[in-house]
Amino acid sequence: MDMKLELVMVPVTDVDRAKEFYAKVGFSADHDHVVSDDVRFVQMTPPGSACSIAFGKGLTRLAPGSLDNLQMVVADADAVRADLASRGIEVSEVDELQWGRFVFFADPDGNGWALQELPDWSSGAGGEGYQG
Repeated sequence: MDMKLELVMVPVTDVDRAKEFYAKVGFSADHDHVVSDDVRFVQMTPPGSACSIAFGKGLTRLAPGSLDNLQMVVADADAVRADLASRGIEVSEVDELQWGRFVFFADPDGNGWALQELPDWSSGAGGEGYQG
């Protein structure tokens, strides 16, 4: 039986500020619906992703900024880092680890993101036991 993760709620304090930030990162705005005075639903999707994020008003009880290390896979950590920096996103230097090359950033509320360039497992570097 397949189970596909399609939506992750991201707790934010200011919906419009979050929407502007994620658009700057490159996410597409899929939906922005005010359901009632108590509920607003915004859904955005990273480029190339089958999974989206949602934030808004009345969607989650999590504290804004409480998500840590949401992770996306990228083809080239250096290129994505340069692109985000050119868009004015505060982004870390590329962190070289045995299990990949990482770039980190956070949204205005402090929700943390990790962008991972996967290692070349075929080279044997760090891939012991990996069955991909």
